[in-house]
Amino acid sequence: MVYSITQTTSTPPVRVARPEVERIQAMVRHLVDFHDVDPAEIQVVKAPFRICPLGAHIDHQLGLVTGMTLDRSILLAFAPTTNGTIQLHSMNFELDVLFNLNEVPPYQKGDWGNYIRGAALALQRNYQLPRGLTGVISGDLPIGGLSSSAAVTIAYLLALEALNRLEVPARENLSLVRFTENEYIGLNNGILDQTVILFSEQNHLTLIDCESIEIERVPTILPENEFEILAVYSGVSHALVGTDYNNRVAECQEAARLLLTHAGQTPTNDSRLRQVKPEVFEAEGHRLQPILQRRARHYFGEMQRVTDGVEAWRQGDLHRFGQLMNESGESSIKFYECGSPQLITLFEILRETPGVYGTRFSGAGFRGNCIALVDPAARESIAEAIHAGYPQAHPTEAEKYTIHFCEPDGRANLMDWSK
Repeated sequence: MVYSITQTTSTPPVRVARPEVERIQAMVRHLVDFHDVDPAEIQVVKAPFRICPLGAHIDHQLGLVTGMTLDRSILLAFAPTTNGTIQLHSMNFELDVLFNLNEVPPYQKGDWGNYIRGAALALQRNYQLPRGLTGVISGDLPIGGLSSSAAVTIAYLLALEALNRLEVPARENLSLVRFTENEYIGLNNGILDQTVILFSEQNHLTLIDCESIEIERVPTILPENEFEILAVYSGVSHALVGTDYNNRVAECQEAARLLLTHAGQTPTNDSRLRQVKPEVFEAEGHRLQPILQRRARHYFGEMQRVTDGVEAWRQGDLHRFGQLMNESGESSIKFYECGSPQLITLFEILRETPGVYGTRFSGAGFRGNCIALVDPAARESIAEAIHAGYPQAHPTEAEKYTIHFCEPDGRANLMDWSK
């Protein structure tokens, strides 16, 4: 039997890659066998994971950031319900999610269903949702630092929009993801994650100005397959809400407020470091408390690394780009003061391993993955270096950590698939 996708939006569908076929087949079988879904009604959306090579921890300060997506993703197979019911099964988590769009439950700490509930509420602020969905969702990388939360939220949004025949611009979906994470979940992050996932183009570096929301897809003269993206899962996975993530955001904002005050400017209740000129930090930074001075130093250093890194990318200079990634990782540890012992160990191993152009933590740096740009010819030796050093340093994670060599990918979209 052949299952096909009916395209319901004006955006061209993304064709399915062969490694994803088995995942989709399993999700389709579940919908048909356990939810009595008509195969002709099943659609699939793909939301790729993302990395941020440069621009660490400054999107919430309206800085310049970079990103690219991976050929690893969240997949959501779904079909419509006509009574407003949302019913979801996860291939990665226990317990299903079930609620009605007419009565969306409040945030529930630790519940993976928070993201579909938040996405539904975000859409319902401006749109009618007569159709709910029954679906199965699956991710093919361990969560933590690759923006699984933004990817899954985007998958839900695109699915609900497709089922309800809504033409929602990608830029509006940026704000819908932000509502879900900021207002419903309570995480004070910026726009990096959703922008990379919604706007990336294969073999380009996505450059985002988080103040103006200007987005540029930066080409490179590098030939295809010149590098790979390595993601090493540390075995540590904790939710960002409850870590020091929100504390770091508050510290950066306090540094911005004080620097503006010292410069004779009037701060606001929502001051950000992007509003502070670099020369103001150079002149007045010494007046900050040491902890706030470190946060600001990371911000201004990272802004310069992004500018330098974009030029290195254009020129195809992987060695220079990788050097800047290493400097970003070091600044994240020394000045932003994030990174679990496990992530710091991975960073140090990769930084010293031949074949690794550059490395740093991915995401907020309190859990999850360390990422790197690597020479594909050095795959085996890089993996050996990790296996030789990491489990000995962190025996508790020896059975949990995993190594993933990935390639760049494009944006989230509905898939054109068959089996």
